[in-house]
Amino acid sequence: MLGKEMVKDAIGVDVSVSDRMGQAIELWSMMYENEAPWLKKDVISCGLPAAVAGEMARLVTLELQTEISGDEFLNQEYQEVIKEIRRYCEYGCAKGGLVFKPYVYEGHIEVDTVQADRFFPTGYNSRGEITSAVFAETQNRGKQVFTRLEYHEWKKSDYVIYNKAYVKNDKDVSESLGKEIPLSKVKEWAELEPEIRIENVEKPLFSYFKVPSANNIDDQSPLGVSIYSRAVSDIKEADRQWSRIIWEYEGAELALDVDNTMFKRDSRTGKWELPKGRERLFRMMDMDDNNEKYKIYSPAIRDVSMFNGFNNILRRIEFNCGLAYGTLSNPENVDKTAEEIKASKQRSYSTVSDIQKTLQKALEHLVYAMEVLAQLSGLSGRKDYEVSFNWDDSIVIDKEKELLSMQQDAAEGFIRKELYVAKKYGVSEEEALKMMPKQPDSQEENTLTESKSLNYEKNLGGSADSLKVQGAEDL
Repeated sequence: MLGKEMVKDAIGVDVSVSDRMGQAIELWSMMYENEAPWLKKDVISCGLPAAVAGEMARLVTLELQTEISGDEFLNQEYQEVIKEIRRYCEYGCAKGGLVFKPYVYEGHIEVDTVQADRFFPTGYNSRGEITSAVFAETQNRGKQVFTRLEYHEWKKSDYVIYNKAYVKNDKDVSESLGKEIPLSKVKEWAELEPEIRIENVEKPLFSYFKVPSANNIDDQSPLGVSIYSRAVSDIKEADRQWSRIIWEYEGAELALDVDNTMFKRDSRTGKWELPKGRERLFRMMDMDDNNEKYKIYSPAIRDVSMFNGFNNILRRIEFNCGLAYGTLSNPENVDKTAEEIKASKQRSYSTVSDIQKTLQKALEHLVYAMEVLAQLSGLSGRKDYEVSFNWDDSIVIDKEKELLSMQQDAAEGFIRKELYVAKKYGVSEEEALKMMPKQPDSQEENTLTESKSLNYEKNLGGSADSLKVQGAEDL
């Protein structure tokens, strides 16, 4: 992560990121990349940070359907972002937030996604919404490191974008971006202007998606926190416990302690000549008792107690990350009562629902920024568009059970049958009625009944009522 002092010296503005917040973002990033500071030779990662962020992103975007109506060009560009929305959501959940920053390139509206460790807010309003920020982009070319800083400043309706480029040697570890160079020195940045001014802009031309959990690292910061920010110590203990389990299996691996006299030594290399493919099984040593030439090493494995401890740690992580029990832990050992199941699922549903709201807000803001750039570039001339969202709720509602219950209610006459058909096939009530077989009206039913009665009398003789009486007497 670039130091905020580097950005301040280069752009001349204060960065609204405290030292504690910067350190926390750096820690979350290291954890996500399996490079946590506690991972050493005897402590290995079990990949929980990426698993937590990935599962949360999956639940949030499970069946997301969103589109722009009224502007086909804008919708096509928008759908390119939605194709990768789960991946973007995972990055945001892992590091606390993610910025969507659109730009125009070769007749298209492309969208950069800037992760939390490459993004520096410099101003925000009373609602905690970020209004100005610096974005960093780095490229390595041979022994040189090129860095571009893009500063967005929004004041009322005026919007200014500044671009600056720097280069330094890759061996230079000083707290500096290096020497400032023209943008044209880097092919990808050659067409960028050092300064761009835009008028009549209602909001920043970038959108910020953040995890909606309260920031307990820095409660004055506008930045979000990682989905696993409250489970850092638990994840650390899980890695340690997982390492103990791995060592338990390695330490209890079957072996034969064999006296040196049992095998020959290679005169050229000095190594023992062991059976090929079985070298791992034998451990050569001097046996004190000459009558005993080998011993079998096969201790009992304490896996049950160790896995129970590991499973309990996973349950703590699930709770602190807003996941239902059984998401990471053993699902056979959770939720013994209906109330526990309901509370566990409700916790997960609440977390997912809150993240969906903030993601929707960020995507709506992104569409506005894309529309402004499309207008300025002459790529689209329509402003009367609408953005629709449809989120899935299957993580808390069992749809099969719900449909079965509706089917029973419809069969018993408690609800209209077209409501069940509409729910099952995802159509409107009018479409459901068209799908259902045509029902005869009451007048047709009476006519049909009278016709059947007359035919019955004609064929058997007598009236229907007399036949009913005769039938009763016969019985």
